[in-house]
Amino acid sequence: MIKILIYIISLSFLTGQTEDITVDEIIAKMDKNLNAKSRILKSKMVVHGRRSSRTIESKSWVIGTDKSFTEYLSPAREAGTKMLKLDDKLWTYSPQTDRVIQISGHMLRQSVMGSDMSYNDMMEDRPMGEIYEANISGSEIIADRDHWVITMEAKVKGLPYPKRKSWIDKEYFLPVKEELYAKSGKLLKTSTLSYFKKIQDRWFPSKFRYKDELKRNSKGTEWIIDEVEFDKAIPKSRFSKALLRK
Repeated sequence: MIKILIYIISLSFLTGQTEDITVDEIIAKMDKNLNAKSRILKSKMVVHGRRSSRTIESKSWVIGTDKSFTEYLSPAREAGTKMLKLDDKLWTYSPQTDRVIQISGHMLRQSVMGSDMSYNDMMEDRPMGEIYEANISGSEIIADRDHWVITMEAKVKGLPYPKRKSWIDKEYFLPVKEELYAKSGKLLKTSTLSYFKKIQDRWFPSKFRYKDELKRNSKGTEWIIDEVEFDKAIPKSRFSKALLRK
């Protein structure tokens, strides 16, 4: 019996985890991993259609949760398309039409470039602890790793997903999968996060996969992070509507 207790204590020490942690602490650690003062990313979005897939490359500059600027680099059809977020406002620019359009209201639910991601998904970047009430509903082993199963309900109005369920890795403090629900309980979207890497002082996923559960014949969309830098200085001039047309 003593040997078993020593083994359990040793295992907890090696993994750095015990169950003596609150749900608020879990969410805070997850938010710390996923959010930063600033981020500069190079990424690609792989949209899997019924017959073929296409890859869209981009670079993004992000400050906190209220400023972001994205420029799409390839393919040629998408190159030069830009997106600017300032607080709760979002604008897009298309070089094909040479028009700047503000995305608002029902338009936020539309797909971004035919992907499984909506403009709402691109907009909502606030820490989970600020916008959801969370509860631990259990634990589950996935791929030989232990996870908390956490259910969340919105504590602010206007969220695209008033309810969500997350499986959070007990070592990395990152969700490996999520289910996103309407207020009625209808499943709207699922996502998985994988290929976790230690970058600076945080664990961060290199690959996200989204699937719109209401989209017929969808095979999902992958968002792959090729490069990311945290807490780098970004000039305020980067987040200007004037840059959309340049």
